[in-house]
Amino acid sequence: MFQGLTNLGSMLKQAQQMGARMQEINERLKTVRATGASGGGMVEVEVNGLGEVLRLTLDPGLVSRGDRELIEDLVPAAVNQAVSKAREQHAAMMREMTGGMNLPGLDDALKTLTAEQDKS
Repeated sequence: MFQGLTNLGSMLKQAQQMGARMQEINERLKTVRATGASGGGMVEVEVNGLGEVLRLTLDPGLVSRGDRELIEDLVPAAVNQAVSKAREQHAAMMREMTGGMNLPGLDDALKTLTAEQDKS
């Protein structure tokens, strides 16, 4: 009976440590930067590690031509590229954070996180 309580206490302690590590990772991800570009650099997007868009730069020549359809194509491509890079950094941080911890399903979850970029 006491063996089960010891295991439960150990699991709870591990869960608390994991929660604290997750908060730390989220704070670190806010400072991580990833950049995506499209159209040979005519559109550039910067996101943080959480995938939040921080900056969008359009080549002045692209804007002056007024090619709305091209801009509409290039912006999502640049955003998707930047978010893809941010997801890879996120997964790398998660692997680093959980190093040595036996968490069933973690590898599959991280593969899913980075595989979502291929669907975009």
